[in-house]
Order: sequence, then C-alpha cells, then structure tokens
Amino acid sequence: MFAKKMTHIIWLALVLMTHNVFAAVILQYHHVSEKLPAVTSVSSETFKSHLQYLKTNNFNVVPLDTLLNHLKQGKTVNANTVAITFDDGYDNNITDAAPILEAFNYPYTIFVNPQLIDEQQSYVMTWDQLRTLAKRGALIANHSAKHDYLHKRLQGESQAQWYRRISHDITWSEQRIHKEIGHHAKLLAYPYGEFNNALQRLVSDLGYTGIGQHSGAVGVTSDFTRLPRFPASGIYSNLNTLKTKIHAHPFAIDTVKYSDSVTTQTQPTMTLSFAEKPFQNTQFACFVSGVGAATLKWINDSTVSVTSPKKLPVGRSRYNCTAPVKSLPGTYYWYSQPWVVIQNSLADS
Repeated sequence: MFAKKMTHIIWLALVLMTHNVFAAVILQYHHVSEKLPAVTSVSSETFKSHLQYLKTNNFNVVPLDTLLNHLKQGKTVNANTVAITFDDGYDNNITDAAPILEAFNYPYTIFVNPQLIDEQQSYVMTWDQLRTLAKRGALIANHSAKHDYLHKRLQGESQAQWYRRISHDITWSEQRIHKEIGHHAKLLAYPYGEFNNALQRLVSDLGYTGIGQHSGAVGVTSDFTRLPRFPASGIYSNLNTLKTKIHAHPFAIDTVKYSDSVTTQTQPTMTLSFAEKPFQNTQFACFVSGVGAATLKWINDSTVSVTSPKKLPVGRSRYNCTAPVKSLPGTYYWYSQPWVVIQNSLADS
C-alpha cells in the first residue's frame, strides 16, 4: 500500500512539474483569404507573420496527433510547442495556406466534413485535393459528417436515439476519412466549438479526443474531451495580442465543476480546484465575454467559484481566466469555459 501511494505521489509530482515547465498551444484557423468573411479569415501576409514569429522564436511546431499522444501518456513536450489546425477544409487551404506552411516546413491538421465532400460542395476541398495535402504532410481529421450542432437532439428524439445518431455520425465520418485518406487519428473538432456533458461522454465512450474553439493552453492534466484552441483569425489575428496567447501555459487543475456548458442558466457558475497554485489569489482574474470582470469567490486557498455578474445573452459566451507565470514575466496561465445559453433545455440536452 505504501509503495503504491509513493508511486502515485511521484507520478503526480512529475505531472505537475511537466505541467508547469512545458506548455503547448493549439492554433485554430479557417480561411487564409482576403476575399472571404473577415471574422474567420486571415490574410496570407498576416498568416506568414504568425509562422515567422514561431520560427524566429524557436517554437516547436508539431503534428496535433503527436502532441496529444505525448500528453495523454504523461510525457513531456518541448517548451513553446504549437500545433496548427484548420476547420472545415475550405479550398483556400490548398491554394493559399498549404504553400505558406510548406515553405516553413510546418505540419498541420485539417478537420473536414466527409458528407459535404461527398456532396461535392463547391467551397470545400475534394478527396483528391485532401489526398494531395496528406501526401505532403497534412493530417486529415474529423469535424462531423456535415457540421451539425452535435449536442442538439432532434424534435421528439430520445436521449438513446440521439446517442445512436451522433455515434453513427462520428464513426461514419472517421471511416470515410480512413477509406479516402488512410488517416484514423480519432480526433473530433466540435462544429461551432459547442459541446455539452452528454456529447463529452459519448466522445469518451467512442475513444475520441474532443476539441473545441475556446481559448487556452493544453497539458497533461487537460480534459481530453474538451481541449482548447486559440482562434487566430479575424479579430484574433493581430500578432501583438496573439503573441501572449502563443506563450500561454495551462493551469494545473484538479477538478472543474459546473452544471453543463449548454445551459438555460443565464449566470452559470463554475468551480475550479487547482492541483498546484503558484500564484496569489489576487493575481487570478476571470473575464466574461461582453460583460467584464467575473465575480470570484475563493472557497479555500485552492478552490474558486466563478460567476458572471450579469445575465448572459442567449447564444455563446465565455469565461476566460488567467494568472501570471511567476518564473516567466509577461506569460500567463490560461483557462476558458465556453457557455451556450439556450431557452429550451429539452432541445439541446
């Protein structure tokens, strides 16, 4: 018993050491274009500036599956590690993004919707184009069959029926990617970045990693059913602000408690318990999108509850929490909690 306890203590110490010293960030893009909606686009010149910053500052840009497999196994990754991802498989990924990435010799992942590809939708790449990119080093991964809101139940659909339908959607999509490309990473980027407790459990049951669109860094203690990514397009493409995010570290979090991320609550509360807290309570701050500073209540020295001081609107909102990394001035621990406030819980539960 004592030996087992000591083994666990040593393992936890290694986990925490890894968590604090080694930081990894996943970047999310959609379009590299100056002609498409600015909210999800980045120009070629701005995209080049992002990659040049990574190169100049000796970032380790790695394939997403390699990074996540290391972290799942509790292994360390090099300091300043980044994975680059694209959602939806737009055709400008091959015409504009890929040549720039290849010039830097950087690997990247494209999350695609196989049904939309099969339907030959004009705005997404074909299987032939995706095969070309895969041969040149891109990882092709799962973004659901046709970009539906996966957590939503259909009218009159039971929980069991929803579970079967979404399980089929995810596994069918993975099979199509495997058949056409040969890749089988079992990574799922949630459409619109939305997920709830039930969808997280389903993804875990199927043995997949779930990836959102909320901000934050990743580490060995991250929840692999809801990994964060930093959006780097549109208003988030400014390199001056993106630099801080690229250097972000994950908090060493023991538990996160909240009712559900898809909720009818307009002032939802989350409670964070830290496995390690190398910062003062007064240095920890959370902000509510569109509102301002969140209301914090420290339950004890390692546990804090976070609530919005005002009602959230229907739709998507976030709580973004940060604290300074003492040993690295100008660097922050970062955690984001996404919410989808709904009016009818039965439709989205």
